[in-house]
Parts: sequence; C-alpha cells; structure tokens
Amino acid sequence: MDSGSCNKAGILGIVTAQSPETTSTPRIVAKRGAREQFLSMNLVLEAIVVMFGTVVAVKFAQVGQLKLEAGTSSLWIMGGALAVMMIVASRLQKTEMGRYFGGVLQVPFLAMGLVVDLMIIPAIVFVAIWVASWWLGAKIDRERAEYDAAHPDEAPNA
Repeated sequence: MDSGSCNKAGILGIVTAQSPETTSTPRIVAKRGAREQFLSMNLVLEAIVVMFGTVVAVKFAQVGQLKLEAGTSSLWIMGGALAVMMIVASRLQKTEMGRYFGGVLQVPFLAMGLVVDLMIIPAIVFVAIWVASWWLGAKIDRERAEYDAAHPDEAPNA
C-alpha cells in the first residue's frame, strides 16, 4: 500500500487513512451515533410522507371531499414548509436542540391526520418509530461507549 492511499472499505464502516509521515499507524475516524442516524433517517422518510399527504389533501380539496376556507395553495405551503423543516431537522440531529426540534415537528405531522383522515395511521406509526429510535439509538450509543471503554486498543468509534 503506498503512502497516499486510503482504505474506504474498512470493517464496520471505519475509514482508515495513512498519512505520508506515518505509514504504519492508521487513523480511525469516528462513526456517527446510532440515535443520530435513526432519527435523521426517520425525519427524511416523514418528509416524503408529508409531501405525499399534501398531494392527497390537495386532490381531496379539488374534488370537494375536503372543505377548506383557504385555497389549495395554503395546503402546498403548509405541507412544503413542514417537509422542508423535517429535512433541516434531519441535518441537525447531532445536537440536542436539533433532536428536540425534530420531536416538536412530530406534532404537526400528527395534526395532518386531522386534515387527511388516512394520514393518521402513518403518522402514528412514524411517531412510534421516532420514540423507539430515540430510546434504542441512545441504548446502542451507550453500549458502544461501554465497549470502547472496556477495549481501548480496538475501539472503532474513538
């Protein structure tokens, strides 16, 4: 292996690189936390569901099955804004405030079920996945930290 090469197919997703000065010691790059990954992916999937739910709500409004005082443009604005906020929140999951922001966004997601009746089922499922992701992700991160503390010489997440 030459001094400028990089091994991107390391075990467990670890990227090891060798610097030109020290060719014998690989550098270990930390992985993202499990909770951050779970919550971020959940928010992206929720944003997709919100956009599909917005399309359904607009079509219901156009055929007269959904009574609105405002026009369909307000549905597009609200649905689009919620989807964009969920995408932004998915990128903020590495901070505590970002995780709380994502949690607050679960409320309008559930409220979509009041506008489009069929949205209540996916909303409840995704909120349940959000809660499970928060709890299980924290548990996995805690177990990884315990393993790393017990095995400092082979800690892949250091």
